[in-house]
Amino acid sequence: MDLGKLGVWYFFDAVSSADAAAAAQRIEAMGYGTLWLPETVGKNPLVLAGWLLANTKTLNLATGIVNIYHREPGVTMAGQKTLAEQSGGRFLLGIGVSHKPLVEGVRGLTYGPPVASMRDYLEKMRTAPYTAIAAAEEPKTVIAALGPKMLELAASACDGAHPYFTSPEHTQMAREILGPEPLLCVEQKVILESDPAKARELARPVAKIYNRLPNYRNNWLRMGLSEDDIDQLSDKFIDTTFAWGGSDDIRTRIQAHMDAGASHVCIQPVNPNGQFGDLHWECLQAVAG
Repeated sequence: MDLGKLGVWYFFDAVSSADAAAAAQRIEAMGYGTLWLPETVGKNPLVLAGWLLANTKTLNLATGIVNIYHREPGVTMAGQKTLAEQSGGRFLLGIGVSHKPLVEGVRGLTYGPPVASMRDYLEKMRTAPYTAIAAAEEPKTVIAALGPKMLELAASACDGAHPYFTSPEHTQMAREILGPEPLLCVEQKVILESDPAKARELARPVAKIYNRLPNYRNNWLRMGLSEDDIDQLSDKFIDTTFAWGGSDDIRTRIQAHMDAGASHVCIQPVNPNGQFGDLHWECLQAVAG
C-alpha cells in the first residue's frame, strides 16, 4: 500500500461519526495519504476505521495504535483482514502495548513485559485461523516502537514501526535499527504559530497528557532530555518534540524526519483555540500546500 509522504493523526472521540466522515473526506481532498486513529477509552478504532473507509475513496486508514490488551490476537487479526478486504487494501494495522498505568490503572488488566508481550501477540496473530475471503495482498502491521529492543522486534516480526512523540534524531536511530526495508511511520505534533512563547504554551497542555507515562519518559531520557526537562516541560523539551512556526518551518521538520529515514510522517495539529476535539484546518491546509 502507498501511505503517501504525509498523513494526519487525530482523536475523533469528541466528534460525531457523521462529522468524522466529513473530516476524513476533507483530509482526503487535501491530498493526505493516510488518516491515523488512536485508541484510549473512547471509540473503537477498528469500527471507526471501517466507517471512514466506507465514506472515502482513496484515503488509507491506519490505527495508531490498537491496544493489544483490549482484544485477543485472533480478533485483532480478523478485524485487520476484514477491513483490508472491505477497502481494497486501504487499511494499515498499528498495535502497541500502551502503558502500565492505563492498562492496569484504568482497565484493571495485567501489564506484561512489553517486548515479550508484543512478540507473543504477533505470533498468535500470525497463527490464528481465518477462513473468510481475504484481500488480494496480505495486510501490513506496524507496532508502536520507541526503544531499541521493540524496534528490533518491529524489523523481525512485522512490517515496521510507528514511533510517537519523538524527534528526527530518534527517527535516524530507528531507521538504523530497522534497516532499509521496514515501514517507519512517524507521528509529529505540529503548531501553526510563529511566536515562540505562544507556541510553547499551546504545546504544554498537550504534552502534560503524556509526560507521566513511563514508556514515553524512558524514551525521552534516551533522546537526551533530562528528568527536569520532562517534568517542567521545558523549552528544550517542547522544541525537541513539537514542530511549531509557519508552514515552512513545519515542512522543514517533516523533511528532517524524511531525511532521517521516515517512510511516512503523520502530523497531529494542535489547535490554537485549545480545543482537543477541533481539528485545526488552517494548519492542515498550510502544511498540505
